[in-house]
This record gives sequence, structure tokens and C-alpha cells, in this order.
Amino acid sequence: MTKAIRKLTAATLISTLKACGYRVFEGELNLNIIGIRHNNTRANTFNDAICVLYQQSGEWQLKQYKATTDAGTYWRTNPMNVSGTAVLIAGQHKSVWKLGYHQGKYRALVQHKPVVVLRDNDKNTELDTEVTPQAELQQGYFGINCHRANSKATSTQVDKWSAGCQVLANPNDFNELIALCDQSAAKYGPYFTYTLLNQSDIKASK
Repeated sequence: MTKAIRKLTAATLISTLKACGYRVFEGELNLNIIGIRHNNTRANTFNDAICVLYQQSGEWQLKQYKATTDAGTYWRTNPMNVSGTAVLIAGQHKSVWKLGYHQGKYRALVQHKPVVVLRDNDKNTELDTEVTPQAELQQGYFGINCHRANSKATSTQVDKWSAGCQVLANPNDFNELIALCDQSAAKYGPYFTYTLLNQSDIKASK
């Protein structure tokens, strides 16, 4: 099984965001929601990470959750869209999510603004994530949400849990994330920026 993303520090993530030229949100409970895509995109496991970086009482806090930023193998080999499986491209997606309901069923972070996705249409288990001149890119509303997998237990296989969404493996982690979003929304509003990094982007803190 592929090893998950190593445990990160707040300093490392801040250093990485700044090195990539991305905004770091500062202020009490002003959330930085950050996804980290594992170098191994063949795996059908929750080997990626979703992190929440924020200040509390002037100190940086970091929560790191096991997650997937990639579609499961079912939707890779059986794309939901005729153009291919949706792969959210790496970058800082500003105010992309708002608090809402995933598929109308439970509270989650749902797509609020258009995003750019790469369409992988070769129907194999390897996910294409690199933006090349030959890559097919689409911009729009594709339901790229942030939600959980199983509601009662930690999931180990992605399978049908993601067709392109950013999905947390553990329901308790997800509940903690939404609770943080509620606290942040009370101060800054219900919209959230999502920064998706590649594992190779991670920079050591200085």
C-alpha cells in the first residue's frame, strides 16, 4: 500500500504557499484549506492529505486529514462525463467552496465558483494530472465538492467515493473540518479558498 503524505508542520505549509506565490490567509480562524496530491496517482487509497491551517490566539494551528484529491478507480475506468474523469488542477482556487449540502444530503463544502479540470479519458487506472499542451481542460461547474466517504467508519478504498471531489476518509475528521468552517464563516463569511498542491511542491520551512 502506498504510504500517505508525511505529517507536516504549519511552518512547512506556510513556506510552501509563499514559495508557490499563493496567498496565506491570516487572522483568527481565517482558514487556509490545502490539499496535497500524492505523487502516486495510481493508488485507489486515501493517500493524499487535506490540511486546515489557521491562527488561534495568535498561534498557527494545523489539522491534517487523510483524504483523496483524485477520483477512485471506478470513475477512472467508467467516467461520469463523456469527456473523461475530472481531475482538479493544482493551484489556488479562490472562494471556490461555500457551506452547503453535498448532493442535498449532508453539510459539506460545495462548489461555488467555476474551476478548471483536466479530463482523463483513457479509462485506465493511472490518473493523468499533468497539464500539458495536449491535455483537455474544461472550466465550469462540475460539482467538485469537499465531503466525506463513509458516515460511520474510516474508508480505505476510494472506489466510488470520488469522481473528482476532494474526500476525507474519516467521518470524525470531516465533522471537525465543518465545525472549523462554521466558526470561520461566522467571522469571514461562508466562502472558502482551496489550494491544491502536488507532493513535489512541499518546501522545507526556513
